[in-house]
Amino acid sequence: MRLPFTTAQFLELFRAYNLAVWPAQVLLYLLGLALVVIAARSTAPWGRWAIAFGLAVLWAWIGAVYHLGFFVRINPAARLFGIAFLVQAVLWLVWVARVPSLRFRPGRASDGALGAAMLAYAFVFYPLLNLAFGHAYPRMPTFGLPCPTTIATFGLVTWATPRPPWYAWVIPVAWALIASSAAFTLGIREDFGLLAAMLLALASRLAAPRAPGLHPART
Repeated sequence: MRLPFTTAQFLELFRAYNLAVWPAQVLLYLLGLALVVIAARSTAPWGRWAIAFGLAVLWAWIGAVYHLGFFVRINPAARLFGIAFLVQAVLWLVWVARVPSLRFRPGRASDGALGAAMLAYAFVFYPLLNLAFGHAYPRMPTFGLPCPTTIATFGLVTWATPRPPWYAWVIPVAWALIASSAAFTLGIREDFGLLAAMLLALASRLAAPRAPGLHPART
C-alpha cells in the first residue's frame, strides 16, 4: 500500500503531537488504567456507564485531536478517520444505553485471559516495544493515539457480556485492518499487535453464546 507520507514523517508527527499535548497523554494513560480497574473490580450498574464514557472520551480525543488536528497534516484521509472515530465515540454510549444488562466481566475464563493479554500489551508491552524498536519519546505513539488505544479497546470489549453488537465492532475492526497494513509498510512493528488483538477479539466474540432474547422471533 502506497502511503502519502514516510516513516520519518510519521514519527515526526508523533513528536509534534506529544510535545503539543503534554501532559494529556499521561492523563489518557491513567484514564485507560482506570477503565481496566473499574471493569475488573466494579459490579455496580454505574461501572458499565463509566467504561462507556471513558471509551467515548478516548475515541473522541483521537478523532478530534490526533486525526483532525495532527494526522491530517500528512494524510488527507485523516479527515475520514477523524469522523469515524467521533462516530465510534457516540456508538459506545449507544451500546451501553441499548443493553441494560451489559457488564464488563467475562463470562468465560478464556475471554478473561484474552482480554487481560490485550490490555497488558496495550499498557505495558506496547511502550516497551516502542523503546526496543528505537522509537524513543517523544517520537513514539503514546496511549491516547489510535493503535494502543484500539488494542486496549479490544481487550475491554472481549470482557463484555453479552457480546457487543455489530455496530460496536465495525469501526474498530476497519481501523485495525487499515492501521495494520500501514504498520507493515512503515515498519512500525509494535503495531503488529493490533492485528492480533482484532483477530483474537473477533474469534472470542464469534465463539460466545448469544445473549437470551436476541434470537429472532419464530412465526
